[in-house]
Amino acid sequence: MEVWARGAAKSEPDGGSATWRGECSRGMERPIVIGIGGPSGGGKTTVAGALRRRLGVERCAIVRVDDYYRDLAHLPIEQRAAWNFDAPDAIEHELLVADMEALVMGRSIRSPVYSFVTHTRTDETRAVAWAPFIVIEGTLALHWRELREAMDVRAYVDADEQVCFGRRMRRDTEERGRDPHGVRRQWQETVWPMHVLYVLPSRAYADIVLDGSDAAAASEELYRYVQATAPDRT
Repeated sequence: MEVWARGAAKSEPDGGSATWRGECSRGMERPIVIGIGGPSGGGKTTVAGALRRRLGVERCAIVRVDDYYRDLAHLPIEQRAAWNFDAPDAIEHELLVADMEALVMGRSIRSPVYSFVTHTRTDETRAVAWAPFIVIEGTLALHWRELREAMDVRAYVDADEQVCFGRRMRRDTEERGRDPHGVRRQWQETVWPMHVLYVLPSRAYADIVLDGSDAAAASEELYRYVQATAPDRT
């Protein structure tokens, strides 16, 4: 585990923007916002889920960056399959920022539900209610400054490329019905190159860097860090 004081690696103005720091709905405290970024297959989702259980499932909401992929329904299926899903512009980050702002201000949201089979948004939405702790999790969670400004804790879950690739292969073939050859090609052509270009630089904004090869230990380290950051809330 590596821990830095806020701003020690890459300095940004502390305190965030006036929008993020506005008043919550009457009777509500501003939630503790925890950002979890890192490489695909690094263990972010596992860490986020374990952290939620440690904080209390009714006291912690999770916002998944992957839910905010842009809807590609207007494109033929062949073009959708060839899309670069690992670059920042694949995410409708304007909607993501608006939804995070609403949660921070004390309002509930309905996040999109994305189909990784058809590469489109479904007709369903997922209710996310305000909670004392809000976790935003995804490879690019620490990429956008607007989101970083909302975060009280910025965590980066790291792992070796081969560990990440092995996890990605299992997930995409077992859960998403992908062809192993296609998974390997996507990893080589977009996933890891975009990681190097966009995800890895966001590590410098993290307050804490966790070893995702042991997600259970990483989640416990993050829980203790959150406790130290907000002792009156945990």
